[in-house]
Amino acid sequence: MSDEEHHFESKADAGASKTYPQQAGTIRKNGYIVIKGRPCKVVEVSTSKTGKHGHAKCHFVGIDIFTAKKLEDIVPSSHNCDVPHVNRTDYQLIDISEDGFVSLLTESGNTKDDLRLPTDENLLSQIKDGFAEGKDMIVSVMSAMGEEQICTVKDIGQK
Repeated sequence: MSDEEHHFESKADAGASKTYPQQAGTIRKNGYIVIKGRPCKVVEVSTSKTGKHGHAKCHFVGIDIFTAKKLEDIVPSSHNCDVPHVNRTDYQLIDISEDGFVSLLTESGNTKDDLRLPTDENLLSQIKDGFAEGKDMIVSVMSAMGEEQICTVKDIGQK
């Protein structure tokens, strides 16, 4: 045995996988799928019959859950597709900073300060107007594949 010390550089995180495999033929409308590396909600699925050379194919049309862009993919129905782990969490809105970040209260009573205001104009005005009026507001944060974004807001009355 040698007396040298070995140093390993690892760029991987030790967390759970961002996606899981699922057979393409079992993915349905309103489910989730990864298309071109982006987490998408499936809005349309069509399956073609087996041709002269083999597999039936599934044609997926999905909307990116963070950017709302439409993406398409065609996969043999017997092959596996990546499906993102999508979580939706509710937080109470505490504060909005001048630089566009929000301060949220978690279930455990801690604060979460690393989230930006949404880019959607309608949602943005709902949050800002409700906060300016002093309303208690709950925001739903969707997270998938290491990204997070506010997707809905609920008004729970006056403070």
